[in-house]
Amino acid sequence: MNRFLPSLHRWLFALLAAFSLSACAKEPDMTTTNPSDTDSIVLGMGCFWGAEKRMSELPGVLDVESGYAGGDAEKVGYYDVLGEEKAIRMGKSALRNHAEVIKVTFDPAVVSLQSVLIKFWENHNPTQGDRQGNDVGSNYRSAIYYRNAAQKAVAEQTRDVYQQALSAKGFGPITTEIAPLKNYNSAEEYHQDYLKKNPNGYCGLGGTGVAYPGSQQSAKPQAPRLEAKTLHFDRQLIVFEAEECEFCKLFHQEILSSWQSEVPVATTFSTQPPEGWKLEKTLFATPTIVLFEKGVEKSRFTGYNGDKPRFWKWLGFQLLTPEQQHIAFEQGTEYAFSGSHLDEKRPGTFVDPITGAALFRSDTKFDSGTGWPSFFNPVPGAITEHEDNSHGMRRIEVRSASSGIHLGHVFNDGPPPTYKRYCINGNVLKFVPDEAAKP
Repeated sequence: MNRFLPSLHRWLFALLAAFSLSACAKEPDMTTTNPSDTDSIVLGMGCFWGAEKRMSELPGVLDVESGYAGGDAEKVGYYDVLGEEKAIRMGKSALRNHAEVIKVTFDPAVVSLQSVLIKFWENHNPTQGDRQGNDVGSNYRSAIYYRNAAQKAVAEQTRDVYQQALSAKGFGPITTEIAPLKNYNSAEEYHQDYLKKNPNGYCGLGGTGVAYPGSQQSAKPQAPRLEAKTLHFDRQLIVFEAEECEFCKLFHQEILSSWQSEVPVATTFSTQPPEGWKLEKTLFATPTIVLFEKGVEKSRFTGYNGDKPRFWKWLGFQLLTPEQQHIAFEQGTEYAFSGSHLDEKRPGTFVDPITGAALFRSDTKFDSGTGWPSFFNPVPGAITEHEDNSHGMRRIEVRSASSGIHLGHVFNDGPPPTYKRYCINGNVLKFVPDEAAKP
């Protein structure tokens, strides 16, 4: 055999392989931005989920990655950061913890670093120290971690300009840490694009509501506060919302569009309470529903993702007595002959005490002799039925369809025409007499 033949075979095989690979290779995308033409900066705005979403909306931003930076440890993950923060609070660590951050990669030909930082300043509250909204700890601090002296200069210049705007509106000094980037770690995959993967029912607010001087936001008029004189001072619900918030629209559709609760409700695009009224803490997301009593915040519900029972349960705990709460949310039962409305005979409607939705008409009520208000028919669509095997018995539980609260049970020993007996706890009913029956 010719000794050159194997070498020839190998040469031909390599040539064919190279041709095959080049034939299958994807054509280069000539429109893709060259990595050398991009810039990046690392920012801390509190929880990186909302920060990632907000900054990714800026035209010219190519990528936003959640991560951890600014701490002493070289390698960390989510639970390392939480553990370190706990140790710091307990006085067991003197290390500097990492902050939850986002790495913003952008095209300087489309958006300047100054514009990126204006978005940063306007979309969180940089005056809160080691916290942001409801998240408290040094891991939620406001921060700008720069890569070079030019970035540091822009960070400090924009901070000083924004401080003037904040001071004019009564805010305190900016607490944002501006420091060289060190020990950056990408966050776990499940934290990346988190709000796209796991919508949690709220939209991030635009920080303090104070516009950066000269920015596009400053051209938008600030939403006016609700006027206190138009509201109910003793008890009032206010829904703080935003124009571009799908969860706010969902709340309108599923809750506000059929509002019948006795508690008056109002909506506003302002982030401030009515003049003279007090919020206990800064709003950080929409929709946020706040219950005011005597002009002071009593409780708030942040976020809505279509879980109506969760919202009504929150409101129920604000409106109901402990005895009512036990029945409504713990499937409790009042003692026989001890509840309300047992002898109520006026024409009218028995309604859900939280939502105000109609449950039973008085003309379906009858005296069962059991010691609980009894009805032979509910308002159509007003209740749901659920199998109940508690206490060694097999029964059918009755709940309010609007709020999900426990009402009682239904039995098959009632009068005609339904032969049903809806045995209901009177203390979780509210009676609304017909107009003709009112004094």
